[in-house]
Amino acid sequence: MDAYQRHGRALLRKAERMLGNRADAQDLVQSLFLDLLQKGESPDLPYLYRAITNRCLTYIRDTSNRTRLLESNDDALRGPVRTRCDERVIGMDLLLKLSKTLDERALEILFYRFFDDMTQDEIAELMSLSRKTIGKIEGEIRAAVAEMGGKP
Repeated sequence: MDAYQRHGRALLRKAERMLGNRADAQDLVQSLFLDLLQKGESPDLPYLYRAITNRCLTYIRDTSNRTRLLESNDDALRGPVRTRCDERVIGMDLLLKLSKTLDERALEILFYRFFDDMTQDEIAELMSLSRKTIGKIEGEIRAAVAEMGGKP
């Protein structure tokens, strides 16, 4: 599949950053492309980017995976820590707690903004939302981070 050749490595890196675990990331990327192959689809990169993000979020939300994710989390896969929200690092533990309280859209925005360093304009375009809506949801994310972890 041409899309796998072109985008597979980038999607794998993204999944590794989100999950902190290479084996789980490989499983999710492979399952995504297997599903696409079975459907006969060859989507563009923005679709693949959102699809792998949503699969990772679903995986994180699955309570049976939580303990194993925390135990097998490899911080080296994430790269330099740039996942800060109001000077609080969003690590795997806080992320798992946030996944219980934030809705799907807010959690997706959290990843795009604080893990992928996307601007509000980029997120708005990718998700077909207004920049104002993205800003409002970011405020909800910041409030949830402050409530979960208190002050840094």
